[in-house]
Amino acid sequence: MNRTDTDGSHVEQFIPPEGVPITFAIASIGTRFGAQFLDIVFTSIIIFICAVAIIFTGVLPTTAEAMLMVMLGFLVQTPYYILSELIWNGRTLGKRITGIRVINMDGRRLTPHQVTARNLMKQVEIFAPMGLLASVGTQSVWENGLTSLWLLAVVVVPFTNRRRQRLGDIIAGTLVVDTPRSVLLSDLALSAPAAVSSQAEFEFLPEHLDIYGKYELQTLEDVLRDSTKTANHKEIEQIVRTITRRIRYEDTVKPGRGLVFLNEFYRAQREHLESLKLFGTLRENKYHEHSRPEAKKLV
Repeated sequence: MNRTDTDGSHVEQFIPPEGVPITFAIASIGTRFGAQFLDIVFTSIIIFICAVAIIFTGVLPTTAEAMLMVMLGFLVQTPYYILSELIWNGRTLGKRITGIRVINMDGRRLTPHQVTARNLMKQVEIFAPMGLLASVGTQSVWENGLTSLWLLAVVVVPFTNRRRQRLGDIIAGTLVVDTPRSVLLSDLALSAPAAVSSQAEFEFLPEHLDIYGKYELQTLEDVLRDSTKTANHKEIEQIVRTITRRIRYEDTVKPGRGLVFLNEFYRAQREHLESLKLFGTLRENKYHEHSRPEAKKLV
């Protein structure tokens, strides 16, 4: 993964199997604190509801209630963060609202081990020390001082590295980035090159179009709109080979027809995604959980 700076903002770039570089902007510290604050609010509400239920039901002995109340924060926060980031591909409710997400540093899909590691470290970095400081009178001045120093060090770490990683991110090999805003521009079909026939030369079946999502379509659109890339026949042929292999397209794309193939695939893919959207299905990227059994085998 290559790191570059654009207009003072920090970005990370990697090249996925499709061969088209993808760039992510590193999330700002302020945005991350905002997301964390929202998540703390959400989990605090859940903790409060659970605590009230435990107290008023009275189904547990007093000692068990006291122990459960002490552990309630861990029992709510840890599953909340881990399950949210697993289900929403690196996003919690707070991250979704602020428009950021967690990704794998090497550009591959985020793994359950990474999500678990970074969020268990969050307990060690933030929540456990905060709990100790909140226990007024149970610690000595020295213990409170050391706990405060630890919290200060944890807060400083993201400011000392260009990727703004906290300790949990460094250990898990993850980054927090701004969620890409995939916006489809005007349909390329309206401005397709004259070389592309009005009659479709290639036929794409639903199983071919169920693989990619809006993000990959936007990436392909960027390629087709870049005259320097469309003029590079070797690069076009490489992209065609990658796409046909990925979607398991069995028909042969003859030499010199790669650009025609990409334009027709773009139009067919766009129509497919727009038809899904009409029925309430949003396919953001190739990691979207497909409902079609045959599509699951291709992911």
